[in-house]
Amino acid sequence: MKGLSKVVFSKFFLFALLIMLVIGILGGAIFMRYIISGIPPVYEMEEYTPSLTSKVFDRNGKLVHEFSIEKRSMVPLTEIPVDLQNGVVAMEDRDFFTHAGFSVRGILRALFNDLITGRAKQGGSTLTQQLSRGVFLTQQKKIIRKIREIILAVQIEYSFSKPEILQLYLNEIYLGSGAYGVKAAAKRYFNKELSEITTGEAALLVGLIPSPGNYNPFVNPERARERRNLVLQVMYDQGYISKEDLEKAKAEPLPEKEAAPDGDKPGLYFIEHIRRMLEQKYGTETLWKGGLNIYTTLDIDQQALAEKLMNEKLFELDTVIAKGMGIEIDPNDTEADARNTEEDENAETTPRETYPRLQGAFLVRDVKTGAVRVMVGGRSFSDSKFNRATQARRQPGSSFKPYVWMAALQKGYTPATLVKDLPTMFYFDGRNWHTFDENADLYSLDLAAQSFIASKAFNVWVPQNYGGKNDGWITLRKALEKSKNLVSVNLIDAITPKSVIDVARKAGLTAPLPNVPALALGVSVINMDEHLAALSTFGNGGIHTDNYYIERVEDNNGRILEEHTQQEREAFSPQDSYLLINMMKGVVQRGSGAAANRLQRPIAGKTGTTQSHRDMWFVGMTPYTAAAAWMGYDDDTSQEKYHWTGSTTTRWWTDIMEHILKDEPTDDFAVPEGISFAYINPNTGKLATPTDPNKFLEAFKKGTEPTSF
Repeated sequence: MKGLSKVVFSKFFLFALLIMLVIGILGGAIFMRYIISGIPPVYEMEEYTPSLTSKVFDRNGKLVHEFSIEKRSMVPLTEIPVDLQNGVVAMEDRDFFTHAGFSVRGILRALFNDLITGRAKQGGSTLTQQLSRGVFLTQQKKIIRKIREIILAVQIEYSFSKPEILQLYLNEIYLGSGAYGVKAAAKRYFNKELSEITTGEAALLVGLIPSPGNYNPFVNPERARERRNLVLQVMYDQGYISKEDLEKAKAEPLPEKEAAPDGDKPGLYFIEHIRRMLEQKYGTETLWKGGLNIYTTLDIDQQALAEKLMNEKLFELDTVIAKGMGIEIDPNDTEADARNTEEDENAETTPRETYPRLQGAFLVRDVKTGAVRVMVGGRSFSDSKFNRATQARRQPGSSFKPYVWMAALQKGYTPATLVKDLPTMFYFDGRNWHTFDENADLYSLDLAAQSFIASKAFNVWVPQNYGGKNDGWITLRKALEKSKNLVSVNLIDAITPKSVIDVARKAGLTAPLPNVPALALGVSVINMDEHLAALSTFGNGGIHTDNYYIERVEDNNGRILEEHTQQEREAFSPQDSYLLINMMKGVVQRGSGAAANRLQRPIAGKTGTTQSHRDMWFVGMTPYTAAAAWMGYDDDTSQEKYHWTGSTTTRWWTDIMEHILKDEPTDDFAVPEGISFAYINPNTGKLATPTDPNKFLEAFKKGTEPTSF
């Protein structure tokens, strides 16, 4: 009986043991399944692309900006300095080239330290383990994550060569200040290309790996120096550098400041403009992380020069305002304290004196293609990201008159046609605008206006020339050169505002344009970029091209995602366009844009000054390059007491364009077929006699020349 009990117990024990073994195997299998389920397939590493920087290049291939959430660039191992490679191996994983992905000794050492300290610390990881963690796994310090890390590291070692693993690691590692990878870090800490860094600089980057914040040279320079020197010593001890290299590298100074922030770089209004376009087209993820190569129309050298000169010239005008307010400005400080309109918190007594600060905008484009070369949206992008070249709608004033003159040419007027520079009064009857007797003098008009002014049922408008003077009857050309307001409103009254609106639309303006006589004086509000493109249509023989900013976009593999294709639209006849441009040349040669004449080249242009001098414009062009300049105040403050006009803007437009046009041919605008020339008397518009001392060679469409002397 006793023996039977032993047998039963023995069987029960074996059965229980078997059950426990099965449970253990099943539990182990379930646990391993759980472990492995959290490991991504290693083949994903072959297609792995870290968050990359999208690069922006100017028209000459210069790198001008980078879009990135993480400052990161991928570079092949052959382009990474050997000292940097050796330093990483020496400090982070001296057995890198011999282990199978993990180090038993390192793991045991880390485990022992964790038991001693009582907390999990990072450590004992090979480069391969760090790579697997950085690419695929979380940074949580848990046993399960460590097991997954080791398994994945072994898989990586099996699938990739040691050089491939090292290359991935050096491009992936985070080195502080938003820099991922050694190339981005070289730029951030030393403002150098990776190939240019020294042995000491390579050692400093290696020293950042364990704790970028603690060893940041800009935050903790002494600690960074000690860490760098430790890296150098280890590299020497392991035979990677000589004693001479060691001492020389230790003597190198640390970097003192990071590369200049974006707020100090030229072209940021342009960059922000294309950012809006590209994000809408490709999405935020692709633009900021996809490693695009964006080739633009921007000329960064011209851009930097335009920003500098515009700021200097507007600052000179600022000093006039400040002087009138009894404020002295340091002439060497172009920023002065103009933007400091709030009380200085550090001031011991009263706040600093402030004064109004002029704003400006400047835009340059290719007349024929529409490629935008320069875009200055304001005096400081860091102060105001509002782009006055593309986002602001301002009154163009008399710079709108070319649209009126084109409408007149289409109605059969010629540059020699006599037009009225006579007093005119308009009244509004509640539905339409009407004019009084065109033969009445200004005194009679004033008397007639009194009864209408007293009536609430009528609105009365009496336009005037700048300065209040009128010349009676003058040629269409002279009226444009002198920017005659009365001629402009009399013209639009004769040819209708609707015909002017049609011209503006064909030229490229999309802003609302009121169907009223005052449209002739530029009372509507328009964008600078559209205005420049529209007026460029006349300089391009009547062919309209839209502004464009991007030549092509490539993905990170060089595949072209988009490429600019030239699109043209015939808006006006070449003959009418040439007649208008030829008259606009006179604005520069003899009229309100005469300041640009010192460039000594054919330039067609038009000034613009709005009521109370709130906006001052100059738009000018050669056969190849067109540019628009504007100045004023964001809050529409009047500048009338300073007597600044579009001619004031013309002066600094000219200062900038003198540099931009220095290498451009001095060609004149091409004369199309169907144009003839005849000498006329500039006062009568009739043919000039051979002995006329004032005769002027005027252009006409063939068959429209005057026939009488």
